[in-house]
Amino acid sequence: MMMKKKNIGTSLILLLVPLALLLVLYVNPPHYSSSSSSKTSLHLYTINPHRKLISHILLTSSSESSSSYAVIFDAGSSGSRVHVYQFDSNLDLLSIEGELEIYDHVEPGLSSYASNVTAAAESLIGLLQIAEDAVPQDLHSSTPVRVGATAGLRSLSGNTSEEILEEVRKLLKEKSDFKLESDDSVAVLDGIQEGSYLWVAINYLLGNLGKEYGETVGVVDLGGGSVQMSYAISEKAYSNAPTPKNGEETYVKETYLKGSKYYLYVHSYLGYGLLAARAGLLNVTGDYGSPCILDGYNGDYTYSGITYNASAFGSSIYKCRKVADKALRLSDSCSYINCTFSGIWNGGGGIGVSNLYVGSFFFDRAAQVGFINKSDHVAKAYPAQFKDAATLACQTKFEDAASVFPSVDESDLPYICLDLVYQYSLLVDGFGLKPWEEITLVKKVKYQDGWVEAAWPLGSAIEAVSSSSSSSKSQL
Repeated sequence: MMMKKKNIGTSLILLLVPLALLLVLYVNPPHYSSSSSSKTSLHLYTINPHRKLISHILLTSSSESSSSYAVIFDAGSSGSRVHVYQFDSNLDLLSIEGELEIYDHVEPGLSSYASNVTAAAESLIGLLQIAEDAVPQDLHSSTPVRVGATAGLRSLSGNTSEEILEEVRKLLKEKSDFKLESDDSVAVLDGIQEGSYLWVAINYLLGNLGKEYGETVGVVDLGGGSVQMSYAISEKAYSNAPTPKNGEETYVKETYLKGSKYYLYVHSYLGYGLLAARAGLLNVTGDYGSPCILDGYNGDYTYSGITYNASAFGSSIYKCRKVADKALRLSDSCSYINCTFSGIWNGGGGIGVSNLYVGSFFFDRAAQVGFINKSDHVAKAYPAQFKDAATLACQTKFEDAASVFPSVDESDLPYICLDLVYQYSLLVDGFGLKPWEEITLVKKVKYQDGWVEAAWPLGSAIEAVSSSSSSSKSQL
């Protein structure tokens, strides 16, 4: 009899629990909670033996449509530029007002204001306003802003570069509500940062990240004050990489991108950018005049506060190449198995550098002298085409230069022979390319339905947004 009553009691409990559940669901139906991140959760409530209401998350879905912005200033030697990007939650680029990036620039660069650091910072105000207009007001405080100074500021003596950067930090803190994460967000980039950011940017736009290292492209970027080379190498090449000497930067950087590990050879050659190289070549010839300057021109060239004699002395491509070789220090001893120039290890070569994208002043000069079409943004070319253009340039008198090269800026005309000779020598004698080895000259890269500037700020923006997102999640 007692067993029968116990069974009846158990049955009643089993019956009452579902009834209680139904009652709870009737009074408090399944709850869908949403937050600012647009995550939706389905909660089911049950009653435990101690008569407490318990919530179980059965399903969590995310319809996250939020986006992130990043504002990056490129403070180069020839001018300052601003890049504004918008990313979705997968770090894919989104358009801003119909463009995949907002971009503008001003001249001269910050290093030109060495005697007036306040004016240096104020030169960015117009670019800052463009960035603020591009980013929705309610997202300003969560949008990271960075200022990366490159070779121009690196070359300034004393504390001048830091004084300029401090004025820029002050400007951003007082006149902008963008997110300045730390004082290091306004800094001089080292060569490894600049080169690796650009490699990431170009391979990101090409859709190569996450693939085998041999499916990525190598990058050479010729700026005003420095030139960078970066490409992925094999793990074996990494294990055999030389230990940098005192004062040298590390040659290889390990990085993880989209689930793949890359060993990235990066080197920045300070003083070998195009504007710095003019000074280097003119320094070789000194007061005697230069065979790299167009016949008929007499003048001076000032770089980083130093003035050089830029008068012509028998313009000749043959003689100019000898000057370029001296400026590149090709005869310097090489302590490694393979060197580029100035005694620098070349990374060992390999498949990661077999497909080379070459940008900045390489693209600009090629477009100006006419062997590629500027409107194409990207073009196949050969180093030998720089030599062919240099042959014509070095035979041209200064008085005829504007008609022969109508697309070259007037201020650059006296140096067009020098520039083209140096670019050819850098590619062939410096980096060891064959004259008829195919390269890709690049200004912008096709991405989705638009074109994006092939520049290091995109790589920095990807890092900034990723870091900002990680920081925000850690605070939740």
